[in-house]
Amino acid sequence: MFLDQFHRVEDGRVRITAEQASRFAKQMAGDYNPIHDPDARRFCVPGDLLFSLLLAKFGLSQCMTIRFCGMVGNDVPLIFEALDAPDENGVSLLVRDEAGKVYLTVERSGDTTHDEEVVANFTRQYIAFSGRNFPHFLQPLMLEKGVMFNPARPLVIYDSMGFCFERLDIADLHLDFVGSSLEVNGKRGDTLLEFSIHDGEQCIGSGSKKLVVSGLRDYCAETMDAFVESFEALKREAEA
Repeated sequence: MFLDQFHRVEDGRVRITAEQASRFAKQMAGDYNPIHDPDARRFCVPGDLLFSLLLAKFGLSQCMTIRFCGMVGNDVPLIFEALDAPDENGVSLLVRDEAGKVYLTVERSGDTTHDEEVVANFTRQYIAFSGRNFPHFLQPLMLEKGVMFNPARPLVIYDSMGFCFERLDIADLHLDFVGSSLEVNGKRGDTLLEFSIHDGEQCIGSGSKKLVVSGLRDYCAETMDAFVESFEALKREAEA
């Protein structure tokens, strides 16, 4: 399983080191958000890694809504739990620590597939799409709205994502970017990234991802251009 190198299981608990999390972000998603660097002061495990491990354990359902409730630190013992019945909020799956702190919740409905090829293919496709947050999607939106994050502390937080399939018998799955938007409210911005799901040429579903950008300030082209160039240089160096 391609996720094996990014976690380990001890005494029934999933553990992810900062180094594993950082490798996942860079190698699988092309995500160089400093918050995933092992030595970051506010380091956190990528939400997409938690989501990917959850799909591998519980399967891919036709409709799923995932909400990220907290930031997972280095090597935290995690419990991936399926509730006997959905709670009052419709949550049926969750990721928590041993103290009961919840980091991720899932509402799901419809059929569920455990076909390893289908689940792994969707996982890879979504990770690739999701990892393009910056600069591909976010930078043009910030330019359009005349705002940007603090380049010294670019705080972009994964809030939620969701999708629905018409069916799960898929032979040639791929995701396409549909559109994006940024709603600015003071120093906070809510970003929505939308995608369609295809089996070959046929559209069989859709989904979206929400990000929260904090510490917004007036856009400075010179500063942002330098930040983007630094980001791209790190990516080129890692891929060399």
